[in-house]
Amino acid sequence: MKPGLELKLGQHLTMTPQLQQAIRLLQLSTLDLRQEVQSMLESNPLLDEDVEEGSESAEAPEPRNETAAEERQLDLDADDALPNDLPVDSQWDDIYDLGNTPSAGPPADDDLPDFEARNSRSQSLQDYLRWQADLSHFSVAERNIAEVIIDAVDDSGYLVASIEELAATLELPPAEVLPVLRRIQDFDPPGVAARDLGECLSLQLRQLPEPEQPVVRLARRIVEEQLGLLGKHDYGRLGQLLGADPESLRQAVALIASLNPKPGNTVGEESAEYVIPDVIVRWSGRRLRVELNPEAMPRLRINRHYAEMAGARDAAHRYIQDQLSEARWFIKSLQSRQETVLKVASAIVERQQDFFRHGPESMRPMVLRDIAEAVEMHESTVSRVTNQKYMITPRGLFEFKYFFSSHVNTDSGGAASATAIRALIAKFVQAEDPQHPLSDADIAKILAEQGVQIARRTVAKYREGANIPPASQRRRL
Repeated sequence: MKPGLELKLGQHLTMTPQLQQAIRLLQLSTLDLRQEVQSMLESNPLLDEDVEEGSESAEAPEPRNETAAEERQLDLDADDALPNDLPVDSQWDDIYDLGNTPSAGPPADDDLPDFEARNSRSQSLQDYLRWQADLSHFSVAERNIAEVIIDAVDDSGYLVASIEELAATLELPPAEVLPVLRRIQDFDPPGVAARDLGECLSLQLRQLPEPEQPVVRLARRIVEEQLGLLGKHDYGRLGQLLGADPESLRQAVALIASLNPKPGNTVGEESAEYVIPDVIVRWSGRRLRVELNPEAMPRLRINRHYAEMAGARDAAHRYIQDQLSEARWFIKSLQSRQETVLKVASAIVERQQDFFRHGPESMRPMVLRDIAEAVEMHESTVSRVTNQKYMITPRGLFEFKYFFSSHVNTDSGGAASATAIRALIAKFVQAEDPQHPLSDADIAKILAEQGVQIARRTVAKYREGANIPPASQRRRL
């Protein structure tokens, strides 16, 4: 058989720098994103923050688009269902423009709370995993298994007990523990509950938007089959064993290097920074309008003076061309992040309309899957969007994930959210006789009369979650 050369045309997906950048920016909080923007402004001369005449801007100074703004309002009086995909304009002026529309609906815009006076709150990795477990469709037995698995996850995000040890603790066969572990490994942060470094990196690769593209598949083979050679930087041997050309191998290694070997470290870090809301929800007449916070992000634009120098062919101008391309990618990635945040926030507000009108007692049960289906995204993506993202509303400042809660079945065949039940318990306690406060059994009985059947210990759990002391400590003369 004679050796020869052959040309073939084909198409394949690649992990573009824009996609990698958009994924990374999406999971950042507003404060972290501000630092990222500032770092980019300092390192890239083609990016400008201040509005300057003759610059190519990421936000065009056009008049406010009233039609687009009206399309983002949610009519609380409409009987038919609202659309899942709320229109989002690509121009930042349209998204950010708050306008001065007078509010005829309760409460007035001036009554918005001072969100600058509230600090961000940290949480442990275990608390974050339990919150996601509460929103997952686990049976009672599976939820018990999930609790034991979560307790065995260390601060770095790794599972420190074997499947056999967990099964022995639960007095169950390992075959019943493994499926629950697989579901927890789909939680955020990506790579959590892995048993070793290779599995941690593999889990992160499997959660990428295009997990079956060639570069991602090659990266998975490296971390699952040849992680030792990667650690030794033996790229020649690595390419031979995997049958990969040098360019594909370089891209796969670069992708692996962008992953987080300790995913648990991204959750639970203390922060003394103030909360900056990503989204503003306000009344416009009898409608709710959902808009991005114009103060959250600086206005970015391309420096026209330097951009005009990108046409030459010498080395200095090639550098400008590279910086110009990077600046445009960054602006587009920021725009994509903001549009995704606005889309998820609009879907949350749409589903929780009763909350904004009547308060926490009217909160609907909602899990990640509900919003994921509404915005046509993966549940892990919605989880990233809702973590450390805040909205300022007429009823206060809330983290996105505040609006998610598990449900309790009612006698009528419906469901009540855990948030609504906590609000009802707080209402009962506020109206109780201080000399004879309601016990947990009394509260459970009152809820049962309203059609919500829950056990006394469940009432105690929700009462503690609302920071309400037991009856013995509430008794007053």
